[in-house]
Amino acid sequence: MDTLESLALAVETCTDCTLCEGRTRSVPGEGPERPDIMFIGEGPGYHEDQQGRPFVGPAGKLLEELLAAIGLTRRDVYIANVIKCRPPNNRDPLPDEIKACRKYLDQQIRLLDPPVIVTLGRFSMARFMPGATISRVHGKPQQWGKRTIFPMYHPAAALHQGSLRRYLEEDIRKLPSLVEEARRNAMTATEEEPTPEPEQLKML
Repeated sequence: MDTLESLALAVETCTDCTLCEGRTRSVPGEGPERPDIMFIGEGPGYHEDQQGRPFVGPAGKLLEELLAAIGLTRRDVYIANVIKCRPPNNRDPLPDEIKACRKYLDQQIRLLDPPVIVTLGRFSMARFMPGATISRVHGKPQQWGKRTIFPMYHPAAALHQGSLRRYLEEDIRKLPSLVEEARRNAMTATEEEPTPEPEQLKML
């Protein structure tokens, strides 16, 4: 899995958890090879399972609207999920499923090397901030080695609870300045700097 192509193939043929038994297509992720921003969601839904692409359903349309508000399109960012196969009936992913998929997400981060990682929802947030509450940390960037972690609500949450949309709109407007700052931080970080574990996160 030393390239995005080989990683995608590994995801497509993965049988490391029972989600492989019910999937139509796995959803490795998509976007440029050297993105400034990597979005990480929860897992594929119905439309994603059918097309093999992330965020192509209603939540994806809202994400595209949010990106447009800051002058970006989905082609400008990399979009992935914590788990790569759809859970039955869109239920929450189970701990063993998240664990089975972690190697793919970790390798994607290493290969893409994004200055900014935007977590969408509590499951991707928990990858970097275990125990945190999204209502308290959304919109508050934190340092993770040379990267900036920026937690946001999942767009699907705003579709179910309309009052959350304003938080998404407010938070995403912070991204352009975060990217500029993260680029500067990445330039001063050493190549040998290890990626810290979640407990080493620092609030910016």
